[in-house]
Amino acid sequence: MGIVFKQSFNNTLILFLGFAIGGLNVLFLYTHFLEAEYFGLITFLLSAANMIMPLIVFGMQHTIIKFFSSYKNQHEQDSFLLTAILLPMLIIIPLALLGVVFYQQIAEFLARENIIIEKYTYTIFFTAIFMGYFEVFYAWSRVQMKSVFGNFIKEVFARICISILLFAVYFDWIDANQFIYAVVLVYLLRMIIMKLYAFSLYFPKIEWNGLPKNIREILSFSLYIIMAGSAGTILLEIDKFMIPQMKYIAEVAYYSVGVYIASVIGIPSRAMQQIINPITARELNNNNLEEVEVLYQKSSLNLLIVGGLLFLLINVNIEELYNIIDREEYTVGIYVVFVISISELIKLSLGTNGAILTNSRYYKMLFYYAIGMAISVILLNRLLIGSMGIQGAALATLIVVALFSLLKIIYVNKKMKMQPFTKKTATLLGLITFLFLIFYFIDLPFHSLVNILIKSCLITFIFVFTVVKLKLSDDMNLMVNRYFK
Repeated sequence: MGIVFKQSFNNTLILFLGFAIGGLNVLFLYTHFLEAEYFGLITFLLSAANMIMPLIVFGMQHTIIKFFSSYKNQHEQDSFLLTAILLPMLIIIPLALLGVVFYQQIAEFLARENIIIEKYTYTIFFTAIFMGYFEVFYAWSRVQMKSVFGNFIKEVFARICISILLFAVYFDWIDANQFIYAVVLVYLLRMIIMKLYAFSLYFPKIEWNGLPKNIREILSFSLYIIMAGSAGTILLEIDKFMIPQMKYIAEVAYYSVGVYIASVIGIPSRAMQQIINPITARELNNNNLEEVEVLYQKSSLNLLIVGGLLFLLINVNIEELYNIIDREEYTVGIYVVFVISISELIKLSLGTNGAILTNSRYYKMLFYYAIGMAISVILLNRLLIGSMGIQGAALATLIVVALFSLLKIIYVNKKMKMQPFTKKTATLLGLITFLFLIFYFIDLPFHSLVNILIKSCLITFIFVFTVVKLKLSDDMNLMVNRYFK
């Protein structure tokens, strides 16, 4: 776990920095500098781009992780990487032509409840291309075991640029309309920087020597991953896409603030996955299942420890946090925060389950799981958003995540005889529940910021002290002993 823990730790720091800047943007700059209508609009456009992104790049970001380590010489690696860059064009060019022909119909469909969407519809396609190729070049660097710089560009750079743009709106240097287009250009710039960095790490010899010998396997994997990736992204983004189709677009802004706060809990997983996915792929390619199982259980426990602490810090302080935001209309998202927080904890408990399925011979099951999740969440959103509003969207996400996470755990255990939980998992969940029930009902009489600080310090000390004393995680104890002799 050495390289995993080291790069995961660095990536976690970057992600926290990115989320801190993003938190400033979402909780304060967007809510105070931009009208809720435009906040909802940019959220909708980026969510729509995210949903079509896996199709746009033909799933190549996952294909690179899966197959690169299986090639044993530079000639094969170069042929594979060049193919990974060119194959998405087989999707992009036909989609672009269809988009030109049917643009008006597509725009009118998306804008049927909120006319403001219509004039920006084409930006969804371009943003998806920029996002997709960024992920391709990011995967390119990750297979060289270099994930930190790309993570910085993805999580910090873009958010700093958006902060600057929001201040530009506040000082009337640009208007809300120009802000939307400027955000699209930020994603273009981010892609270019990632491309230059990836090429600096490894630049393939530019000569065409035919397709890789296993091209049929690559295409088969990519097709399944496209469908699974698209369906998986639907689970993450469909709520923000469907709310404007059923409610006023400003409600996307209220929902997005709640989801953003809760998504902080998923930071440790996002950090660890950057490096642990290629390592899991390598161990599976070498048939080293014992190491895969060790990574599986350690990742689940360590992610639950860090995520559990974040769950407590967020949810016992949530009302105070909304007091600081000081926008009454946004408080409808408090319930959203709690429900999405639980779904994030469930996802953390899976550990490397997704990496195991993606990089094993059972990867096709991801397609069926993802399709099932997508259909389920669309149906539940249609039912619950209509009756409960944005709270229904959060509940739909929780139900689908809980059900299909259980199915994934059962499937991996059945096929590979490994599961992520130990007796320590039950102890940890009991600790999280106990501290939540104790601190949630404590109401301090001070300023909201002071209340948050006092509660957070007490919870952090008690939680970390208990985890270390009970020796729930070897990695956690090693880190604590290193910095606190």
